[in-house]
Amino acid sequence: MHFESGFLKDTIKRFRYYKELGDHTFEQLEEKDFFYQPTGESNTIAVIIQHMYGNMLSRWTNFLTEDGEKEWRKRDAEFEHTAISKEDLLSFWNAGWNCLIKTLESLQPEDLMKTITIRTEPLTVYDAILRQLAHYPYHVGQIVYIGRMIRDTAWQSLSIPKGGSKSYLESVKQAQQHSAK
Repeated sequence: MHFESGFLKDTIKRFRYYKELGDHTFEQLEEKDFFYQPTGESNTIAVIIQHMYGNMLSRWTNFLTEDGEKEWRKRDAEFEHTAISKEDLLSFWNAGWNCLIKTLESLQPEDLMKTITIRTEPLTVYDAILRQLAHYPYHVGQIVYIGRMIRDTAWQSLSIPKGGSKSYLESVKQAQQHSAK
């Protein structure tokens, strides 16, 4: 496998992983939780979803042919608190991720060294993907952190629970030994 096709495959895998972290967080939350605001200057989960949705549609629509900051995007409005349902927020969440994944799946290895623009700044496709691979997990981490604060002791861990490293490693070793037989 060439590096370029491996890179595209791996970035899609990583983006899907971060979407799943958000999905599993949302499964644990009630509608009101999407609007919890830790401080007056903090973003709610709803606001973070609105921002990610606007960013994803802007960046990944006509990715190779138009500037990643579309004229129709209203970035400042993404940070305004609006009355919206959990169902609509999840629809935005999924639409943004679908736009991203479909675009990445459409790219060819030779596209990685092409130049695109975001806010008129020229970037290679490769660098633009890396830029968003840093941006979206940043916000997913915020979502998970807020979700964990809300759920407190009822939180269901999305990775290895506190104090569970040893038993996790033992289960991995057992699974590896079992599959080797």
